[in-house]
Amino acid sequence: MAKSRQALEVTRRIPRQARSAETVALILEATAQVLEAGDLPAFTTNSVAERAGVSIGTLYQYFADKNEILLALARQQMAIGLADIGRALQGDPSVEGRVRAVVQAMVNAFGGRHRARKAVTQAILAQGLGTEMMSPIAAFIAAARQQEGANPQPLIAALSTEQAFVLSRALMATIRHAVMEEQPFLRSQAFEDEVVRLVVAYLGAITER
Repeated sequence: MAKSRQALEVTRRIPRQARSAETVALILEATAQVLEAGDLPAFTTNSVAERAGVSIGTLYQYFADKNEILLALARQQMAIGLADIGRALQGDPSVEGRVRAVVQAMVNAFGGRHRARKAVTQAILAQGLGTEMMSPIAAFIAAARQQEGANPQPLIAALSTEQAFVLSRALMATIRHAVMEEQPFLRSQAFEDEVVRLVVAYLGAITER
C-alpha cells in the first residue's frame, strides 16, 4: 500500500507542462523527419502522428492543423539557430572567425535537414508569415548590439540600423536561396568561404569610412 502511495506521489510530481512539452517536442521532431524524407507532399497530420508514436487525437490537442505544426517547427528551429549564432558571436575573437562561425550556424540550421528547412520556408511564405518570422531576428540583433558594446572588435554593435538591416538580409537571403534551390554546394567549403568573404568585405568597407 505504501509503495502504491509513493508511486502516486511521484506521478503527481511530474508537471503536466513538462509532459506537454515532451509531446510537442516529439511531434515537431517527427514533422522534421517526415519533411526530410518526403517533402511537403508526404506531410500530413496522420503521418506525423504515426512517426511521433502518438494518436491523431493527441496531436490535435496541441495543433489545430498541419500549418500550425509547421509554424511551431519554424519558431523552434529559429530559436535554436539564434542561440547557435549567439554562441558564435562569443567565440573566436577575430572578426573573420566569428563571421565564419555565424555562417556555419546558419548553413547548418534545422540540424542540416535542408529538405525539411525548404518545406517549412515554403509553407511560411505561402501563409504570408515571412514578416512575422523576422521579429525574433530583429530582437536578437538589438540584444546582440547591446552585448557587444564593450567588445573591442564588435560585429553587430558597430553597425547602424540600416547597415544591420542590409547585412542581415543579404546573409539570410543568400543562404535561403541556396536552400530553396537545393544547390549542391550549400554545405561546401567554397560556398562558406564566399559567404564569409561577402560579410567580411561589407564590414571592412564600413570601418574604412
